[in-house]
Amino acid sequence: MVGIRNSAEAAYTVILQDGDIEIRAYQPLLIAETIIDADYADSGSIGFNRLAGYIFGNNRQQQKMAMTTPVYREQQGEKIAMTAPVLQQKSAGQWRMAFVMPPEYALSTLPEPLDPLVEIKQLPAKKVAVLGYSGSLSEEKINAMANELSTWLSRQDYKIRSSARSAAYDPPWTIPALRRNEVHIDIE
Repeated sequence: MVGIRNSAEAAYTVILQDGDIEIRAYQPLLIAETIIDADYADSGSIGFNRLAGYIFGNNRQQQKMAMTTPVYREQQGEKIAMTAPVLQQKSAGQWRMAFVMPPEYALSTLPEPLDPLVEIKQLPAKKVAVLGYSGSLSEEKINAMANELSTWLSRQDYKIRSSARSAAYDPPWTIPALRRNEVHIDIE
């Protein structure tokens, strides 16, 4: 099976394009997210199943919602409070996964998750640097793409505002060569 990309996608405007790299402007987004205490390989299925349960009716209203892309995943950091600044360090074995919620919902109209490990959040509008690629999602590939995008951003004098996160657009049964994957980094 090839896989068919038929999920709605988070809206954005392309500000600049340079080969496989884009600078995009995203409007505020609603997400359902979860933190998974597992390595990269296991976190994918655990997080996906937890979030899919929420959108397929495991919520107080037993309401089903459409799948929207991308599915975000990033290594969870451990925040250490200091006078200034607040530092973030990678914490082994924790990953954050998020589903973008359909645009017809507002924070006040989204169903309440029954699973206490699923949290609803509103992300502010932001500018994002994006590097697209195909193939399988792996921690090594995400890190390589994140390094490539970070290097490009440094050369272009962009100020980085977040760690890198992966964005996946296709079902897992899609042939890897046809998959649409991206690495996202928030910028000023």
